[in-house]
Amino acid sequence: MSNKKHVLIMGGDARYIHVINLLADTTDMHLYLIGFDHLSFEKSNIKHTELENMNLSLLDAIILPVGGTDEKGKVEVTYSDKALFLTEQIISCTPEHCTIYTGTANHYLQHICTATKRTLVKIFERDDVAIYNSIPTAEGTLKLAMKATDETIHNANVCILGFGRVGKTVARLFDAVGANVTVVARNQADIARITEMGLTAVKLQNLNTIISEMTICVNTIPYPVIDEELISNMSSSTVIIDLASKPGGVDFSFAKKEGIQAIHALGLPGKTAPKTAGKIIASVLLESMNVSASSV
Repeated sequence: MSNKKHVLIMGGDARYIHVINLLADTTDMHLYLIGFDHLSFEKSNIKHTELENMNLSLLDAIILPVGGTDEKGKVEVTYSDKALFLTEQIISCTPEHCTIYTGTANHYLQHICTATKRTLVKIFERDDVAIYNSIPTAEGTLKLAMKATDETIHNANVCILGFGRVGKTVARLFDAVGANVTVVARNQADIARITEMGLTAVKLQNLNTIISEMTICVNTIPYPVIDEELISNMSSSTVIIDLASKPGGVDFSFAKKEGIQAIHALGLPGKTAPKTAGKIIASVLLESMNVSASSV
């Protein structure tokens, strides 16, 4: 009896090209691809398919893009012109042990997995994945900042909102290239750690007192924090880079009205370093599915 796993990969960005190749490197896996019509793969255990042709009862896992689905079940596809949706009916046709893998999950995706009693694994909730992903996120943020300003990052006043897994890495990188880094946090222990790192610590409630001095403002806080009042106190040349997931933490419409450049920088690992980001995702998937591959 074969112990090979049957895995359906539905959509994804450039990271998933590397995920597919790395998963296919193991002989213990058959991969079925939907949403990659524009690409070809040479490995014999990779097969392009369509949902209407797929025997869903074979599946041990479904792998979704890092963003999961939207609230109507639509799945992001980069390498196909066809719209792709994941529904409760589709999941219900899989075996009970079939696991759904995603980066993050909204209410819709969580609901259909709960309704069908299928396990949902949100890999971006893992600390190790978030920390590894913070590296290409930070590098991508630095790249955006360099492109958006007409001054060097060295000696620029840079404000980082939030001192979580992403905020720490972003703060370290901007400090390493010579920026004057101010980190905004609420937790007293974070304030102490920021100070220990040789950076300037400011409590969130005091952000308005220093925001006018900032050249670049990077937000990592996933709720509305850069509001009308804060934007009104910014210099017109300030650049805002929001790393928080949708809907973000910035009043983008008011920033536009005030003529302040605000960038909602989503999916930076996939844009900045898709190969590295793909390796991170693949290693977690292989570990979770109890499959080993020496190339990852």
